[in-house]
Amino acid sequence: MKIIPRNVHGVLDYVVGLIVAASPWLFGFADHGAATVIPVVLGLGALLYSLLTNYELGVARIIPFQLHLVIDFISGILLAVSPWLFNFSRRIYWLHLVFGLLEILVVLLSRVRSAPVVARAASR
Repeated sequence: MKIIPRNVHGVLDYVVGLIVAASPWLFGFADHGAATVIPVVLGLGALLYSLLTNYELGVARIIPFQLHLVIDFISGILLAVSPWLFNFSRRIYWLHLVFGLLEILVVLLSRVRSAPVVARAASR
């Protein structure tokens, strides 16, 4: 069931990308270790490839939206497993896990095609 339109996905890309990148400072775990670096790199990376995506909120429109979704999915998996993969789960794990799973969920619920434009009938 694809309930998230592409334009809403685009808004989420920019808002969540900023929140994920800023999360170490927003949630108090900014120490320049892996727990900090991973969300910053993935959040800023999401902002960059969103600007390059061929969708309603893309600027350069180079990357196909389907590839964008694949990158989002892989990024979500990496973010979700990063506390255990990079051995910082005793310090913090919930934020990385939740943001990663939400990113995967958004991919699974996003429409690949944009909504059709309904033309007004010239009735006058």
